[in-house]
Amino acid sequence: MSLVGARERWVRTGGVELCVAELGDDRQPTVVLVHGYPDSKEVWSEVAVRLADRFHVVLYDVRGHGRSTAPQPLRGGFTLEKLTDDFLAVIDAVSPDEPVHLVGHDWGSVQSWEFVTVARTEGRIASFTSMSGPSLDHLGHWIKQRAKRPTPRRIGQLLGQGAKSWYVYLLHTPVLPELAWRGPLGKQWPKILERIEKVPAGAYPTPSLASDAAHGAWLYRDNVRPRIARPREDAFAHAPVQLVTPLGDAFLSERLYDELETWAPRLVRRTLPAKHWVPRTRPDQLAAWIFEFVTANEGREAGMPAPEPAATGKYADRFGGQLVLVTGAGSGIGRATAFAFAEAGARVVAVDRDADAAARTAEMSRLIGSPAAWAETADVSDEQAMEKLADKVATEYGVVDVLVNNAGIGLSGSFFDTTPEDWKKVLDVNLWGVIHGCRLFGRQMAERGQGGHIVNTASAAAYQPSKALPAYSTSKAAVLMLSECLRAELAGQGIGVSAICPGFVNTNITSTARFAGVDATEEKRRQKRSARLYGLRNYPPEKVADAILRAVVRNEALVPVTPEARGAHLMHRFAPRALRAIARMEPKL
Repeated sequence: MSLVGARERWVRTGGVELCVAELGDDRQPTVVLVHGYPDSKEVWSEVAVRLADRFHVVLYDVRGHGRSTAPQPLRGGFTLEKLTDDFLAVIDAVSPDEPVHLVGHDWGSVQSWEFVTVARTEGRIASFTSMSGPSLDHLGHWIKQRAKRPTPRRIGQLLGQGAKSWYVYLLHTPVLPELAWRGPLGKQWPKILERIEKVPAGAYPTPSLASDAAHGAWLYRDNVRPRIARPREDAFAHAPVQLVTPLGDAFLSERLYDELETWAPRLVRRTLPAKHWVPRTRPDQLAAWIFEFVTANEGREAGMPAPEPAATGKYADRFGGQLVLVTGAGSGIGRATAFAFAEAGARVVAVDRDADAAARTAEMSRLIGSPAAWAETADVSDEQAMEKLADKVATEYGVVDVLVNNAGIGLSGSFFDTTPEDWKKVLDVNLWGVIHGCRLFGRQMAERGQGGHIVNTASAAAYQPSKALPAYSTSKAAVLMLSECLRAELAGQGIGVSAICPGFVNTNITSTARFAGVDATEEKRRQKRSARLYGLRNYPPEKVADAILRAVVRNEALVPVTPEARGAHLMHRFAPRALRAIARMEPKL
């Protein structure tokens, strides 16, 4: 997506002319997006159009990039001081009377740290969102601290970041970077981004890439060594800061930001399972976080503390603002999972065939910390109902970031006592319900092309045979294999798939489970007996919910949750004959 329809102006400063593009209503709060290396302002186009209906969005080509002119001579023309002059000239032109909200990526973030920590910009920046670009001053202090007090851990951090910074050394060499970018590297760069970073092909990068990259090498040459060698002691942020850390960044270690609260006391942290070029690969999430942070800080007086995130749960930095759909959310593991995501600040869609139960879950989710939660009624085994649900969710709430296929039913009884109707009911809910969810919501994730995660609730019964659970175990084993196959298929699109195998958990599935081959009285007795036994085990569904969130964060393939589920999984792998012997035992119900 290009910046078609943007208003352009030229700003003259320090012997260069900067090309500035504006989108949205200039009466709204101004958000300035600063690009990195070797980009031009078009790297922000996907994010910019998502913000333009709420804000006055400003993008400009950094000197020597895109359509902005380059300084003459190049050496000494890209210092942080001159880049700060450029920024002030731009905001004086586009927002002379009001402070702006600053967003930077890569070198756009590096220079924006300078903007937000020098005295002459104080009062002109209302907030700063940083991604994939540390302050050179903070980096200098980070290196010195580890060099002065070396420990194995600190040495490992230095070596790790040193390896990630290989390109910085190359950019300091004379002539070679310019030749490479104007030659084979510049020609192959779009394919490299598409193949390695999963950046969609399109209007980015722009035709000016080769000259942008050649000029931009002076960003490193003019600033990196002198500033790291002599970092400023007063590099404290005078505006609230939101730090977005892509967890798969090939160029920057997460550890660089360990002590950032020292320099940015009004700090909100976010993490994202993505690689370096998040403005292109995750524009929806970035736009949502920028909108939330700008809105929270708009009109705040200088010196006021930054607002806390809407949620402060264990995984608030990871799931804040994301859209999570949970089936079977009316009770048990589903409800606990919805609450856990709500506590982490996610928007929650609670789906259950019991409308009242779904509504209670959604209402409590909002009270716990979810910025928005909705209740939807659907039978996961009904293909048409699920199709309508998927269409409604996409239209009214957006594409789901995390899907939890949790709805399920229990059935016990011997194989010959299990009727075809019993088999159909169990497979329709436990297997086809998962298939419908994966097919419909997973396709939406894949078509959006911005990653996501699917969680399928299987069971320890998926790998632990039992003569009493042939239908249930078969359905859950199928869910486990479906998850493995889907994980392989979606891995290249940044979509993770996890199978959760809880084990014996104290939920109401035991009191509603069916028992084949017995009359109603005996079935009721067995339900009560099972519920009592599970109650004595008393493993809470909240622990399963925590395992689900952890599985998404770590992108785990298979998660046995309870000790008995983990033990059975080990036996399945290393002592299958013993597991089969246990399967012959008659459960006493």
